[in-house]
Amino acid sequence: MTEIERFAIAGPVLIRPRVFEDARGYFFEAFRQDHFERDVASGVRFVQDNQSLSRLAGTVRGLHFQVEPRAQAKLVRVLAGSILDVAVDIRPRSPTFGEHVAVTLSARDKAQLYVPAGFAHGFCTLEPDTEIHYKTTDFYSPEQDRGLAWDDPALGIAWPVSAEAATLSDRDRTHPRLSELKR
Repeated sequence: MTEIERFAIAGPVLIRPRVFEDARGYFFEAFRQDHFERDVASGVRFVQDNQSLSRLAGTVRGLHFQVEPRAQAKLVRVLAGSILDVAVDIRPRSPTFGEHVAVTLSARDKAQLYVPAGFAHGFCTLEPDTEIHYKTTDFYSPEQDRGLAWDDPALGIAWPVSAEAATLSDRDRTHPRLSELKR
């Protein structure tokens, strides 16, 4: 039986699959649409799968999101290594606007984080050669692609790496702070 964990912030869900192990290795159902709709979020349909490799521990990707009409929900899991995975509520009228959920995901535990549309998403790798796989509910759209400053003190995220030591893309160094987002 899959274990589902909800948070004080409505929307994100941690999914821990049941893993069957024996002398050969392991097996688990990484995704089942019917169970996802029943236990996590009904009416959600994934249309794109993405995968990334981060060579160095301390690599930060994010915080990313897409705005309407191409807002995306994501289902994130780690194929190799581990991450601190973060979802920040940026829904304009949400009572938890600016608050976040942070969980450690690893290839060992096989847990997944569902990040609904209306949340900025990012992660920091905890090990070298970390591979991430995530599903999205809409296609990538450069016109609607946005970001939020990962190290904005207003977010209060306890990242496992300092701004000076983090490996970031040029783009991720220039995202606006939460106070600069339009509500």
